[in-house]
Amino acid sequence: MKPRFGAGRNIALKIPSHQFAATLAFYRDILGLVQIEQEQPLVVFDYAGMRLWLDEVPQLSQAELWLEVTTDDTAAAAKYLEEQGVARCDGVEALPKGFDGFWICSPAGIVHLVCRDQAPGQDPAGG
Repeated sequence: MKPRFGAGRNIALKIPSHQFAATLAFYRDILGLVQIEQEQPLVVFDYAGMRLWLDEVPQLSQAELWLEVTTDDTAAAAKYLEEQGVARCDGVEALPKGFDGFWICSPAGIVHLVCRDQAPGQDPAGG
């Protein structure tokens, strides 16, 4: 049986150091998005009810977009995605101990966090 999937409310922009200040200024100063958190190297903006995370990643050479996908059953989702040939990429970033989720990569190379549905206002990674 196919598990239920949905769009999460977190969008992450992984940004190389040489582009971070200009990207931050773009969202904060030029577009005027409301900043709701800052914990170096992360800055979080409200993005129409979504959370847009700007994450400085020095080892990157170009920016990457990462998305969140929610499910009601992560074990079933992991099995289903494996059966569909979807690549796991758990090594991209460590998740908190005990976190109910995992990383996958779409055919286009976009990283997705697959995690259990959360109560409104609760972040999947506990942040």
